[in-house]
Amino acid sequence: MSKSTAEIRQAFLDFFHSKGHQVVASSSLVPNNDPTLLFTNAGMNQFKDVFLGQDKRNYSRATTSQRCVRAGGKHNDLENVGYTARHHTFFEMLGNFSFGDYFKQEAIAFAWELLTAPQWFNLPKERLWVTVYETDDEAYDIWAKEIGVPAERIIRIGDNKGAAYASDNFWQMGDTGPCGPCSEIFYDHGDHIWGGPPGSPEEDGDRYIEIWNIVFMQFNRQADGTMQPLPKPSVDTGMGLERISAVLQHVNSNYEIDLFQKLINAVAEVTGTSDLTNKSLRVVADHIRSCAFLVADGVIPSNENRGYVLRRIIRRAVRHGNMLGAKGTFFWKLVAPLIDVMGGAGDDLQRQQAQVEQVLRSEEEQFAKTLERGLALLDDELAKLKGNVLDGETVFRLYDTFGFPADLTADVCRERNLKIDEEGFERAMEQQRQRARDASGFGVDYNSVIRVDESTRFNGYEQLEGNATVKAIFVDGSEAKEISAGQQGVIILDQTPFYGESGGQVGDTGTLQGSNAQFMVSDTQKYAQAFGHIGKLVSGHLKIGDRLDAQVDAARRARIRLNHSATHLLHAALRHELGEHVAQKGSLVNDKYLRFDFSHFEAMKPEEIRRVEDMVNEHIRRNHAVTTHIMALEDAKAQGAMALFGEKYDDRVRVLSMGDFSTELCGGTHASRTGDIGLFRIVSEQGTAAGVRRIEAVTGEGALRQVHSQSEQLHDVAQLLKANSSNLTDKVKVMIEHARSLEKELQQLKDQQAAHESASLGSNAIDLNGAKLLVSQLDGTDPKMLRTMVDDLKNQLKSAIIVLATVSEGKVSLIAGVTKDLTDRVKAGELISELAQRVGGKGGGRPDMAQAGGNDVQALSGALASVESWVKAKL
Repeated sequence: MSKSTAEIRQAFLDFFHSKGHQVVASSSLVPNNDPTLLFTNAGMNQFKDVFLGQDKRNYSRATTSQRCVRAGGKHNDLENVGYTARHHTFFEMLGNFSFGDYFKQEAIAFAWELLTAPQWFNLPKERLWVTVYETDDEAYDIWAKEIGVPAERIIRIGDNKGAAYASDNFWQMGDTGPCGPCSEIFYDHGDHIWGGPPGSPEEDGDRYIEIWNIVFMQFNRQADGTMQPLPKPSVDTGMGLERISAVLQHVNSNYEIDLFQKLINAVAEVTGTSDLTNKSLRVVADHIRSCAFLVADGVIPSNENRGYVLRRIIRRAVRHGNMLGAKGTFFWKLVAPLIDVMGGAGDDLQRQQAQVEQVLRSEEEQFAKTLERGLALLDDELAKLKGNVLDGETVFRLYDTFGFPADLTADVCRERNLKIDEEGFERAMEQQRQRARDASGFGVDYNSVIRVDESTRFNGYEQLEGNATVKAIFVDGSEAKEISAGQQGVIILDQTPFYGESGGQVGDTGTLQGSNAQFMVSDTQKYAQAFGHIGKLVSGHLKIGDRLDAQVDAARRARIRLNHSATHLLHAALRHELGEHVAQKGSLVNDKYLRFDFSHFEAMKPEEIRRVEDMVNEHIRRNHAVTTHIMALEDAKAQGAMALFGEKYDDRVRVLSMGDFSTELCGGTHASRTGDIGLFRIVSEQGTAAGVRRIEAVTGEGALRQVHSQSEQLHDVAQLLKANSSNLTDKVKVMIEHARSLEKELQQLKDQQAAHESASLGSNAIDLNGAKLLVSQLDGTDPKMLRTMVDDLKNQLKSAIIVLATVSEGKVSLIAGVTKDLTDRVKAGELISELAQRVGGKGGGRPDMAQAGGNDVQALSGALASVESWVKAKL
């Protein structure tokens, strides 16, 4: 009996655990502090800092099942998903990693044992082919002489992508940085399927499928192309869980594995379709995986970057669901079946199920409105169409500006025996892709990043000053032996009381004082295991080995500590008041205020904000002791400690508790007791994206200042109104009512004036082919009154075309009205568009009423003069 996908995932991890590898949890789909990536797209992403030498772990071997998304940027398979056997937006990458531990020999032996040993995957050896980089004789000899793969099944692949080291079998992290040859393992499905081995003209067929890639990182590529050998060669491997499951379950398509079959059946059920061969089922089944996990990892649909990619995937899924016959919203209903089929890999998703379902449902409802609006706009465009081809620019504008899918535009056109200009649409799409590539900013020179081999011991929990030794100096990003007065730089110490920015808490400031030097620290950052003191040497000079007195700005640190402790209390209070779905989505803690982003479906009501604020202040008054314990990560989670968004945790973690109210994993600095915070005040609550809210708050002296400021404002308002605190509200109500009464009276006067002007204007209308035409420029008239005047003139003239214009603050306002009996010949929208172009503006509207604006005041008289001939041609 073949293994399930969940069993295959676990067997892989168990195998490498038995070989001394640390099993590491999948990281977020949003790469942590990595400007080069849109999404996590490979298992090695979370270890990139380790491979670059910027981070050290307490293990040298690791194994993971990493969730990945490839649906934007360089790795974009979106349009193929659902129509091929192996393209996905979301997949799981099984991987094993060596950080300067084992290399080619062990990596190859491990792979072969897992794939072929009877107690593991038990694949027939004769069905496995391998490739190596053309000049990698070492890997070739291991496969041939030690593993025993016949020479005819080992293929050397050279530089087949048009440049040196540009090969299917040479891997690189980017244009610079770690890189090296790789060896791929292929599975031969058999001669009943078309295709040839790798490197052959038929390699794109489905017979030989790549299942595993073993990368041997042994070089550091410089900006000039030079390959420098790495001091500690490493291994990075990747095997797609869905691909190996298809092989082990004896099916030819990833969509036939047990995981996808269950999801496809769930899609069929929620959309009400019985045709299980429909490709749209595959599309929706794939897309619910990427969408649900992206939302769980903090991505929210939007019109830029990651949020835009998510929005596109959701809308593509909804479109295919509609094609299957779905009625109403359906996509969010697939979250529960997805959690069920993912097994242990779906734990993160299960914890945030309510939030994920809410975001997906809201986006689907919003898209339904978009479709309705897009259809109306498309109808307008097709009504104006001359010929039978809708131009590509219009198709693209509907897609890009209004989110209306091009395939839906094509469907509507086909129903009306029309076509779309597909080439023109593709040209516009390619221009957009190029703009996106130019603006993405996802690129970096890995060799320009500060690398520090030193480690710094942080003793800032216990003290704010102490002696330390200079271990390294960086000036302009390069290592230096000394630094002189006036220079900016980074000082690395062997130990420090300065907190390095992390977990949302900003870095400390202060001074480093030597016998003949003073360095002002403006920020503190972490570089792997080292703390960098960033600032300026204001006097003397410093060199490596010098002894310094490190002194943190104590007053600033104290304010930061209060704000950080208040953040923990706020987090707990929000979960208590709003629900367990509340999860941190980002934070900032500095000496002035705290900012906390969290998942929630809607704006908080004033009474909810008040209750949260009261709850935090209640626990401040209770004066809980703030305690910390160092324990194993799993033990901390078992105790209910909350992990914070975007943080990386070691096996041993710091658990911070405030009474029985708040328990979180946190490496930051905190108050000794909650009472030290003094007072907590929420300054604002607002949305930052769909499903994400932001609270800003102040504590201690900052909170007192805010209370005093509000008290002074109320006092000033009371003085202006000649009121006091007891009757201020009543006074304001009286003033508002009085203002409303005056506004109503003013509007009545304006209406009377407009009616009077309309009555006198009507006599200026001329007869034109049985209809009346009135064209007039009105000086000093409020543009808002034009619409009322047109309605009055229509009633007065019965059958008429009316054009009125006014100039206000240097801008032209135009309105056109046509009585119903004439709209079949004269359309107000067309007339106003013609006039708007003449005055340098734009406008539109219905056939009976349309408005426009423009900036060219000088052209107005000529534009109005043209109306008579334009109307005469229509009548």
